[in-house]
Amino acid sequence: MTENQVMAGLGLIVVLAVGSQLLASRLRVPALLVLLPAGFTAGALTDDVDPNRLLGHAFSPMVSLAVAVILYDSGLGLDLGGLRGHTRRVVVRLLWIGTLVTWVAATLLADPLLGMSKQAAVMLGAILVVSGPTVVGPLLDFVRPRERLQRILIWEGALIDPIGGILGALVFHGVVASQRKGAAAQVGAFMASAGIGLAGGVVGAALLWLLLRYVPLGEVLGTTVQLAAVVGVAAACDVLRGDTGLIAAVTMGMALANLPGLDLPARRPFLDTLVSMIIGLLFVSISATVTPHSLRHVVLPALALVAVLVLVVRPLATAVATYGTDLPRQERLFVAWMDPRGIVAASTASTFSATLVGKGIGGAAKILPATFVVIVATVTLYGLTAHPVARRLGVLRPARSRPLLVGGAAWVLDLARALRSAGLDVLMWAGLPAQREKIAAAGLPLAPGELLADASGAGAELEGVTVVLLLTDEDDFNALASMTLRQTTEGAVHRLAAPSGAHGVVAPYTGGPALFGSDLSRPELNRRYEAGARVGTLPAPGELPAGHELLFVVRADGLLVPVTQGSRPESRPGDTAVVLVPQTAAGPPDTPGG
Repeated sequence: MTENQVMAGLGLIVVLAVGSQLLASRLRVPALLVLLPAGFTAGALTDDVDPNRLLGHAFSPMVSLAVAVILYDSGLGLDLGGLRGHTRRVVVRLLWIGTLVTWVAATLLADPLLGMSKQAAVMLGAILVVSGPTVVGPLLDFVRPRERLQRILIWEGALIDPIGGILGALVFHGVVASQRKGAAAQVGAFMASAGIGLAGGVVGAALLWLLLRYVPLGEVLGTTVQLAAVVGVAAACDVLRGDTGLIAAVTMGMALANLPGLDLPARRPFLDTLVSMIIGLLFVSISATVTPHSLRHVVLPALALVAVLVLVVRPLATAVATYGTDLPRQERLFVAWMDPRGIVAASTASTFSATLVGKGIGGAAKILPATFVVIVATVTLYGLTAHPVARRLGVLRPARSRPLLVGGAAWVLDLARALRSAGLDVLMWAGLPAQREKIAAAGLPLAPGELLADASGAGAELEGVTVVLLLTDEDDFNALASMTLRQTTEGAVHRLAAPSGAHGVVAPYTGGPALFGSDLSRPELNRRYEAGARVGTLPAPGELPAGHELLFVVRADGLLVPVTQGSRPESRPGDTAVVLVPQTAAGPPDTPGG
């Protein structure tokens, strides 16, 4: 290829990867639904988007190192202390039972359906056990099932990726070793591969633990050091013995997530951005290598394999895994209907199949196209049916807002009572012991733990919270917490306006519209409340009485809409207005308004 063709091909791959993810986000569908057809179409229509021609022998090693980074990132999310109670029981069962049942079933079916040798069938079965958070997460964000149900599926997806990566690497080395004469040689080669990967992971994790704990690196340099260590260790392991780098990478991630004395943030913007880009590039590149010719004799048998996996294997594994648990029947059925395949399946298929073809394993050439069909079919099926199935089973999360009010002033407690009277499930948090005692005495639910610690993944549980209202008397805390929590919570985060002319460290310089507008800042709210104003509710729509200030509108369906500096919601029939009632209408200062 000429230099211009290489430049055009690489540029097109990047544009397709990012453009597909952008389109998927606008359509609110999993990115795979766009990435795979985009890469396959581009590969079929032009020779420029052919990573084997663009990169030659470098493509397979680059895929291995890219997958290593993805598995390391997945491993960082595996804080095993987060698995508690019934969640641990169900997730652990889903992992080992689901992995075993899927592997055995896919292996037994691959031989008669796809005409593979036993070695290739075992490899395909190991590849297809994975699901992954990069597929399950976006699906669940769109469907919004019940909190416990979402937690179980997210944990299963996060754990099955590295488990599948390890299993795929071990099975690959086992298949390669099976060509050698003598059982002792086969077992020895298998154990050597596992040992090199695990040893590399331990060494890499120890090195990173020392650097991250004792050397002040900062966020950007700390992330680049992690990337360098993962790529370096994975490459070194692969040089010693092929594809052991995947074992090393996931071992490093899991070790760092569970080692004591190391506080890793839950959100890593630079690493998250890089992983998202890698996923897009990998899917476009790998799908471009799947030609229409390679699919000609694979599509129908692979679809038959998908049908068995979806209709028999996953329901069977779920039934066994949830037996004897308190998971309701409807939630069990939804778990049985969620098992899409994703990036690790595609990447491991691309990484291992070419080597197995080169070693003469019968049917190995069908591993990648069969995996491609399974990914496309499962993502399309679950992506189009997950929400209707969840709605039919009645496992969707209620649409009503669940606000978290942060602060313990008297008017904040009054606001919490008003929102609860409007039908919302209110949660509160305060840092001062005296304020927490007042919240408990008022009969309001109190969130446990440390609020900002949760932003780094180590504190209070904020699952199910749809909006955070920062209402403390510390303007700088409100500003800092708003910047931190916006990165870690799904819903909106709002804070009180700082007083005009304030000289705080952060608050006067933090962007974003503040609650209630600049005229109703924190000091002004406290002043009016001390003067006898109260927070109450009024039916909407309608003109507010004189002197009443609109704070929120609670829609008829339970959606909480705040008044901000740049937005004032219009009331509709059936809505409830949450207002600040002046002293003359509220009665004596010790009488709550309403």
